[in-house]
Amino acid sequence: MAIKFDTRYPSIDDLRAKAQTKIPRFAFEYLDGGCNEDVNLIRNTSELREVQLKPNYLRAHTGSSLKTKLFGVEYDAPFGIAPVGLQGLMWPNSPEILAKAAFEHNIPFILSTVTTTSIERASELTEGKAWFQLYHPAEDRLRDDIINRAAAAECPVLVILCDVPTFGFRPRDIRNGLAMPPKMSVKNILQILGKPHWAMQTLKYGQPNFANLKPYMPKGLDLKQLGKFMDQTFSGRLNEEKIKPIRDMWKGKLVLKGVASEYDTEEAIRLGLDGIIVSNHGGRQLDAGESTIKPLTTLAEKYGDKIEVMMDSGVRSGPDVARAMASGAKFTFMGRSFMYGVSALGKKGGNHTISLLKTELQQVMEQLNCATTSNFGDHLIK
Repeated sequence: MAIKFDTRYPSIDDLRAKAQTKIPRFAFEYLDGGCNEDVNLIRNTSELREVQLKPNYLRAHTGSSLKTKLFGVEYDAPFGIAPVGLQGLMWPNSPEILAKAAFEHNIPFILSTVTTTSIERASELTEGKAWFQLYHPAEDRLRDDIINRAAAAECPVLVILCDVPTFGFRPRDIRNGLAMPPKMSVKNILQILGKPHWAMQTLKYGQPNFANLKPYMPKGLDLKQLGKFMDQTFSGRLNEEKIKPIRDMWKGKLVLKGVASEYDTEEAIRLGLDGIIVSNHGGRQLDAGESTIKPLTTLAEKYGDKIEVMMDSGVRSGPDVARAMASGAKFTFMGRSFMYGVSALGKKGGNHTISLLKTELQQVMEQLNCATTSNFGDHLIK
């Protein structure tokens, strides 16, 4: 098997360890942490890794293919890059690095409303293939304008977020004064001075900002005013009244992200959505919630023939992708794994991480004697 990645970092854990040495602590803790005591953050991956797969060594084998069709598009692997907020804070220019890498590797890239590159720029870098995640605005006018921008940018899939009815309680971010831009306490300034490469790259690309929201934000907001603007501008709690107008407006595929229950899945089907992403926001919202693998198994079995069932949260590696696919996911997404990659390796991090994950997953498929990604379920030990 040809190795196409930097062999100094042959795992996501290696990238995470390197990233921790490259970026200020406040940025790393924002990326790495969950909410409250990190119970669900840890549970996501640990319970996913309890899934076991069965190999069939003596069956005829003609090869294994990572290619996976989703919404009528054939991607080169069954995983994509999940939306992540404040990406440019963790590593300057990181959403552009990841969008380019996703395009080159033919996998989906989802841009967050609250990241640091605009819809238009992401579309330009991916030739109109980037997906867009909408964080629901409080005003219909703003909602409509953002959706129209995504349509004009030819985004094929709009993802609406249902698992942020309130902001997660994240003690590290509170201590660090995390905002955009970050609070310049003496502690944070010292952290920046200790990471000169990060600081130089930030100078090169400029102070990160909410690029998608810039047209709507008053100029010169201080941190207190910025927090108030965000609270007033967005209303994260979704319901039928908010979803129906979006479904009427949006002519492409519409996906609900943050699903964890049968009730929400049935509502998504009834309202005409095309897919769901079973997710708990990477353990960043409800520390007392289930790991994503638990509801995924039930929802995929019960509703997989009615709606496309995807998953994120807790997926970190190629074997994790295989476990999720065998448990019923049609497709998977990862956020932290890719951000560790760019935080560790800069502009090479996107290509490295995708190549690493592809290599890991290919090895799992060959080991199992699994011909296509749709055959993973045949290897699940129930």
